[in-house]
Amino acid sequence: MLDERHEEVTTQEAPAPRWIGIVIVALAVISIAGLAVGWTASNHEAALQNTLSANTQQTKQTDDVLAQRLAKAEDMNAQLQGELSVVTDKMKLTQGELSRARAQAKQIKEQDAKELSDLQNNMNGQLATKASVDDVNKIGSDVTNVKTDLDATKNNLQMARGEFGTLIAKNHDEIDELRRLGERDYYEFTIDKKNSREKVGDLMVELKSTTPKKNVYTVAIYVDDNRYDKKNRSVDEPIYFFVHGSRAPLEFTVNQIGKDKIVGYLSVPKQAAARAQASGN
Repeated sequence: MLDERHEEVTTQEAPAPRWIGIVIVALAVISIAGLAVGWTASNHEAALQNTLSANTQQTKQTDDVLAQRLAKAEDMNAQLQGELSVVTDKMKLTQGELSRARAQAKQIKEQDAKELSDLQNNMNGQLATKASVDDVNKIGSDVTNVKTDLDATKNNLQMARGEFGTLIAKNHDEIDELRRLGERDYYEFTIDKKNSREKVGDLMVELKSTTPKKNVYTVAIYVDDNRYDKKNRSVDEPIYFFVHGSRAPLEFTVNQIGKDKIVGYLSVPKQAAARAQASGN
């Protein structure tokens, strides 16, 4: 009888294949690499956003600077346009004054010639009818007076003219001659104190210095709340000013220079003088 033996059956599990471990390791490496790539991409994105923000801010600053420059350029252009308009108006004014002065000179010449001709005709008629010595002397006196007036008128026409066509007087007698023309008002002045404001017409004048040897002087003139410094100006050299509301200039002229002393006149257009008197009332 065969012995019944229990045979022990030993079951031994087969080892896992090697490639599974390799796959696991590879997956782990890939995961780590993916995390690294994602972290790097996140950092690049943040850096890119910062760069875009900085560029946007810089672009805005550049736009602001360009806008400021454009506004400044427009202001300068407007200022230049205004100055050009003023110069154009002054040129037109100068031509108009010169034309009126020439027309007036021609009228004076024609009037004097007519008066002299009438007087000569009258004299000839009187001589034909009257032969007395007294009448001849009287007529001769009238002729002399007319010639004197004519000589004075010729002297007026021979005066120098300024850039605006006005006649420039060099002494008191010539100022009186200009007064008789009746076109402008004349204010004679004598300033013999330095650094002190003196009223001349509607102006305030402050004598700063004089150089008699060179016939030059320096003054500060106040017009419409503005101060104008005129340095090293010569004798009989007119200084022109435009006051508010007047198209014709004021003319400031010095005829004599002494030690800390100037003598001259201020010439004012009739319309400007009338406005000044009306505003004073």
